[in-house]
Amino acid sequence: MTSEAEAPWGDSDLDGSRYLPVAEHGLIGDLRSAALVGTNGTIDWYCCPRFDAPSVFASLLDAERGGSFELAADVPTRRKQFYFPDTNVLITRFSADDGVGEIQDFMPIVDDSREADRHRLIRRVVCVRGSLPFRARVAPRFAYGTEPHTVHAQLRQVVFESPSLTLALTSSVPLEVAGPDAWSVFKLHEGQSAVFALDQVGGDVLPRHCPVTEAEEQFNATVGYWRRWLSQSRYRGRWREVVHRSALTLKLLTYAPTGAIIAAPTTSLPEHIGGERNWDYRYVWIRDAAFCVYALLRLGFTDEAEAFMGFLSEHVRLESAQGPGPLQIMYGIDGRHALSERELPHLEGYRGSAPVRVGNGAVNQLQLDIYGALVDSLYLYDKWGQPVSSAYWDAISALADWVCDNWDQPDQGIWESRGGPRNFLYSRLMCWVAIERAMRMAQHRGLPADLVRWGRARDAIYRRIMHHGWSTERNAFVQYEDSHLLDASLLMMPLAKFVSPTDPKWLSTLDALSEDLVSDSLVYRYDPQISADGLPGEEGTFSICSFWYVEALTRAGRLDEGRLAFEKMLTYANHLGLYAEEIGHTGEQLGNFPQAFTHLALISAAVNLDRTLG
Repeated sequence: MTSEAEAPWGDSDLDGSRYLPVAEHGLIGDLRSAALVGTNGTIDWYCCPRFDAPSVFASLLDAERGGSFELAADVPTRRKQFYFPDTNVLITRFSADDGVGEIQDFMPIVDDSREADRHRLIRRVVCVRGSLPFRARVAPRFAYGTEPHTVHAQLRQVVFESPSLTLALTSSVPLEVAGPDAWSVFKLHEGQSAVFALDQVGGDVLPRHCPVTEAEEQFNATVGYWRRWLSQSRYRGRWREVVHRSALTLKLLTYAPTGAIIAAPTTSLPEHIGGERNWDYRYVWIRDAAFCVYALLRLGFTDEAEAFMGFLSEHVRLESAQGPGPLQIMYGIDGRHALSERELPHLEGYRGSAPVRVGNGAVNQLQLDIYGALVDSLYLYDKWGQPVSSAYWDAISALADWVCDNWDQPDQGIWESRGGPRNFLYSRLMCWVAIERAMRMAQHRGLPADLVRWGRARDAIYRRIMHHGWSTERNAFVQYEDSHLLDASLLMMPLAKFVSPTDPKWLSTLDALSEDLVSDSLVYRYDPQISADGLPGEEGTFSICSFWYVEALTRAGRLDEGRLAFEKMLTYANHLGLYAEEIGHTGEQLGNFPQAFTHLALISAAVNLDRTLG
């Protein structure tokens, strides 16, 4: 898959602004942090040394103050970008009248703890035909552009030192310093290459050059790592390439030291250009991570599920949550509980979409659906991975007991409404899932449980949904009790096995959702104009909902519709097969990018559609 655009060095994006479209990026990473690389060769988002650290390059959020690592041919070119097959090594190609060159961007995956602390980012430039001039500009802006830094230069090494972080840039071509930045202008002929390596240094980690031969070795080692990992996949279906790209993306969003899985590697990419719906997704949402475990287990990746179980046992203490329930809805990648939200007014935001936020104020919300998502993932891990330990069962039992006592509380729901708590139907549904899956585990394994009490609560939730979640006026299940509003989260009802996918009530609901919330296979989560969520502005369609829609159609036996909707959704991916959270009115990617929620839903829809088609 490739994307092509033509522009000289320094040209702006396709709509004439200073920002590339969100979709014009690829992602690289080392399972600790990640960087976005534009099709113009610029790294415009990178946090070091980990996903949730302050940014080093953030021109994606402020073209002037954010900082970037520019690297491209110094003549007008046509550009194409693709992943080296079956890896997360990114290739950006530049074709000009006199030659063809490429940048190979990757971050080596290393086991040695000292080298892992280096967080090396390698940019390998190769001239593959003719000759091409290149130009590089490395302009770090530490701590979201708030910390000054000094520059110490030698012939082919520049050290950028700020109060909180020191980075060393080494190169196989000469470097020059201009103010706070480093520059290089060079020319390569066919077969020649140049290497730039950016390292975190300090303490026991000293600056170290990256010769051309070592860069080639690291390239081969990184390719080998990703291909060995992907070889564990059991998926052999019709959409192997897009499913495997989604799996590789989910793996990039894992934090190896703890087993955490983040929702996305970015913050504050807007849900509507110029709007205020801009959030920080660089944390572990219990819901999102649990669904990721489900998707990876379906493909045969049990190690990631085991690592996330380790994160839960090590860092998630039921008695230490700071919110209204035994679990917080999200945690830091190191398990920390405090994720206070603040704004960065000095950054203008992507294409002027302010505010830029760091932290997430939804951390202390009550969202009851997370209990169902988590217990369901533990149930599947017990079924497809390893039998859960006695300690895990004690925790599951405690969660089931708590849900029995608290399922009827109003909450903020899956969409993290800031318009006040309501009796959301999806929250009720996932409370039912939490109890039902716990009962299944207890009965299957002969584990101790108060099945009579659990069964009473499960049945009470079912009756409550059927009596108060059904609107005779709409002839459909609705967003919250005794309302008339629709919500795409209802698509999970048959997927969670709460209702038969061919139940007349469900089929009527599916028709209502199709009529009100679906636009050419794209699904809005709800209508923000009539469903008060406490936030101003518009939003696009939610891609996870679009893939849920595919799966609901498939399970309802509407295979032709489901397959067509799935194929249409694939056309909205970017040139690399990556998705943000939302799709805008003209097909543009909106929201944080790439988003785990979307990719895990793609995997689930593809697997189920494949299985049904036979």
